[in-house]
Amino acid sequence: MPHLFEPLTLRGLTLRNRIGVSPMCQYSCEDGMATDWHLVHLGARAVGGAGLIIMEATAVEARGRISPQDVGIWSDDHVPPLARITRFVAEYGAAPGIQIAHAGRKASTARPWDGGRPLSPQDGGWEIVGPSPVPFSPDHPVPHELSQADIEQIQAAFRAAAVRARAAGFQFLELHGAHGYLIHSFHSPLSNRRQDRYGGSFDNRIRFTLETVRALRAEWPEERPLAVRLSVTDWVEGGWTVEESVDLARRLQDEGVDLIDCSSGGGSPLARPPVGASYQVPLAEAVRRGSGMPTAAVGLITQPMQADAIVRNGRADLVLLGREYLRDPYWPQRAARVLGQDVQALAPPQYRRSV
Repeated sequence: MPHLFEPLTLRGLTLRNRIGVSPMCQYSCEDGMATDWHLVHLGARAVGGAGLIIMEATAVEARGRISPQDVGIWSDDHVPPLARITRFVAEYGAAPGIQIAHAGRKASTARPWDGGRPLSPQDGGWEIVGPSPVPFSPDHPVPHELSQADIEQIQAAFRAAAVRARAAGFQFLELHGAHGYLIHSFHSPLSNRRQDRYGGSFDNRIRFTLETVRALRAEWPEERPLAVRLSVTDWVEGGWTVEESVDLARRLQDEGVDLIDCSSGGGSPLARPPVGASYQVPLAEAVRRGSGMPTAAVGLITQPMQADAIVRNGRADLVLLGREYLRDPYWPQRAARVLGQDVQALAPPQYRRSV
């Protein structure tokens, strides 16, 4: 079986190892523009030895931001600062990836350290949208129900985002279909109450996703991998299920998707996930075994032997670290020492005297 430091090839992209930086919002932009913060934050992880670095949820339109400080890709003006980041990341051996997203009914909120509350228009907020007029919680506003024309406009925004991501030099593209944001809210019966071709049956609830993926694959280069992040389960009775995720993964593979990034929850404040070390790894394993698709595992993966065992035991093909990477940008070098791998190969020459 492969191990944590064995390369992984997806289409024409070969990652130097199976360690990735999970997309983590930094809430540090103005008008969606990436900044020096993003260059240093992501660049440090490239220097530290990651195989894949995925830029945080990047809004395909301004109203698709989680907060006013989210990064965006809805304008050509956003491309140059993103290209600066991809050049640096690639120069130091990591593959630059980007997650494109629309926050849907969970948009227009304050940053977490500002309370995370829904923002009123007076506080800089905006009208939110969703598949149905169902608020995320009693404290959230009712979203505007998307019309057919609205749906087509958002799908065109995703397509344009793929064009800009290509121009910015990203080598890996991920569609955000998790955590209660727009695409996930189409999947889940908890948030999708539509009676048209985008609601009701399983086939209808996944239609928005499949159509969007087709639009992305039409613009994204054939040799570059396309991934989708899913909330594999809602952790709520009557919500989206693991079995539905497996079925969707099979269909996404037919549409040219190369990897499923397996997360969970986020679609309902009533969810009670069994949070603990590796608690989402069984979801990545279920999707991998049930669909035959490569998967990424994420969620409270912190220790080198823990991460290596996930890959060696065939539970996932790639391990994405989140908060552990905030604590330690050089985690792959520490893992290499623990696992008896070549640490020197992971460090740039400027740092090799220290490893």
